[in-house]
Amino acid sequence: MVTGASSGIGRALAQGLAAAGAAVVVAARRRENLERVVEAVELSGAGALAVCADLARPADRRKLIEKSLAWRGGIDVLVNCAGINRRAPAVDLSVDDWQAVLDLDLTVPFLLSQGIGRAMIERARGGSIINIASLCCQATRPRIAAYTAAKGGLAQLTKSLAVEWAQYNIRVNAIAPGYIRTEMTQVLIDDKEFHDWIISRTPAGRWGQPEDLVGPAVLLACEAGAFITGQTIYVDGGFLARL
Repeated sequence: MVTGASSGIGRALAQGLAAAGAAVVVAARRRENLERVVEAVELSGAGALAVCADLARPADRRKLIEKSLAWRGGIDVLVNCAGINRRAPAVDLSVDDWQAVLDLDLTVPFLLSQGIGRAMIERARGGSIINIASLCCQATRPRIAAYTAAKGGLAQLTKSLAVEWAQYNIRVNAIAPGYIRTEMTQVLIDDKEFHDWIISRTPAGRWGQPEDLVGPAVLLACEAGAFITGQTIYVDGGFLARL
């Protein structure tokens, strides 16, 4: 199951996992975009189930979990990709915006992991949970206090669940993208000064593409990554390694 699968990183991961042989539940708020993802997944020969869900709503989360677990006998891999950001100076950030980011970027991954993880434990076949984190697990910039807090918490949640669920052969890891070209980052790409700074700051010399995350996700989803758990893997073109 991949949340936030209608565009950007989520869409690339859903299609990449399908190309690797997985049947995929794709979840997002916008049904029209989900239908296009389903078509792309099915072209690869894999099965797909689209679930339109607003993950901020408890009823929609329950629906997503129930439909996913009922489809094809259960979920082996959960990818928590859905997320938002609210940019503002910390002194001006509203409580509503703070809470919205914390809810979707941290609380929802916990609740989905809890629901799917419980089913994995009961089924006794193990599984893999992959959280999509961020460079903000290690560093930050101005105007993204809520996002940084949520992603930092997600990295620690990843470790906590990994330690607790390793006994059930459930691996929990995170992938932390660098600066990736998506709808969410378009406002940054359009800022020429910032865009040029990212190019100069990244040893690889470019913005990442959503497809750059597919390889690590496939590794963490399959038996090739059977002894990897509790890790945050940075896919950032060398960004964090550079002084």
